[in-house]
Amino acid sequence: MQKRDLQESKVYVSPNRLAFVRFIKNKPAVIGSLFILLCIFIALFAYQIVPDGSPNANRQIPEFNLAPIGYTSQVLQVRNNFSVPAKSFLSRFFLGQEDTHTLIPVEEYKMQGDSIHILRNNTVYKLYHLVDVVYPLRAQQSIKPSQDQYTLSTLEGQSISISKSELTAKVKKEYLTNKTFLLGTDQYGRDVFSRLIIGVRISLLAGLIAVIISVLLGTTLGMLAGFYGGKIDAIISFFINTVWSIPTLLLVFAIIIALGKSITNIFLAVGLTMWVEVARIVRGQVLTLQKAPYIEAMKVMGTPMPRIMLRHLLPNLMGPLLVIAAANFATAILLEAGLSYLGFGIQPPTPSWGTMLNEHYGFAISGKPMLALIPAFAILLLVLSFNLVGNGLRDALDVKD
Repeated sequence: MQKRDLQESKVYVSPNRLAFVRFIKNKPAVIGSLFILLCIFIALFAYQIVPDGSPNANRQIPEFNLAPIGYTSQVLQVRNNFSVPAKSFLSRFFLGQEDTHTLIPVEEYKMQGDSIHILRNNTVYKLYHLVDVVYPLRAQQSIKPSQDQYTLSTLEGQSISISKSELTAKVKKEYLTNKTFLLGTDQYGRDVFSRLIIGVRISLLAGLIAVIISVLLGTTLGMLAGFYGGKIDAIISFFINTVWSIPTLLLVFAIIIALGKSITNIFLAVGLTMWVEVARIVRGQVLTLQKAPYIEAMKVMGTPMPRIMLRHLLPNLMGPLLVIAAANFATAILLEAGLSYLGFGIQPPTPSWGTMLNEHYGFAISGKPMLALIPAFAILLLVLSFNLVGNGLRDALDVKD
């Protein structure tokens, strides 16, 4: 029997792959990442998911105000007698489409002649001509039938000829439908589920823009202060410490009051208050990295300073920057929600989770707590997910381990 000498061979694994493997093994971080990816998917395809596809999911049906979770009712879709401006595909995809119909709640109804009678407590609540339900009509257009046949012209210029029996069957089949409110409705009769789905866009946009501004500004100032030192470091450090000493909410309020309450200004204000921590961390990292032998060698060789910072220092800062970016994302979501709750953030009717809390917090003690708890849980889950991802990145990129 021959003996074979087994030589152990070590396979090189890149640091990035090793960090990825360590991150994948962190189950809470992976769950948080999957939830964030789900929220991103929902934000992109929001108007293709929601039952209320009107802009800002702002369709108000007063008869359905404060409907409970899972409430279902029959509705009559009545065509509006006005033209809806045509929108491009991208505009409809990202901003929704104005309603072409008015939804009328139906408890009971009966067909009588050429009209549909909506009954409430055995009395006629509303009355609609069948033609008026289906087609957008021109003003003062006669809709009397000729030999049981309706001939009319719509607002779009279409000539329509339809019999009374066909019209009746069309209304019953296509315009009398059931509508379900998965998460109920608010005090204005708006679908809570639709507004919750559209609201995730605001939270993700607030976090994304805040992270971009804070990372760009904080990294630039931190690298300049740490690399050049001297008077530049003293001036930038003084500026950092000054901004650091101002309470975050007060600084945000000041920026919003100065710039106005537009969505862009709110995102800008949130981002301008979160760069300080990035700058402090980057400055400390650069102070350590610039003492490395290869950095000293490049300085001696006359390598331009911008090249050293961008090609050699910045790649070594990506680990700390990713960790702090995830933490800043969570902080920005909380900050935007807090501003909207206080009335300084996103303004109605644009749906925001903070705005939904502001509108519904009174119901938490009046028998309908879910109106306030639903957006609160959404904020909790999204912020928790980013914190879990941040912790996972910190552990995966920890070179000491």
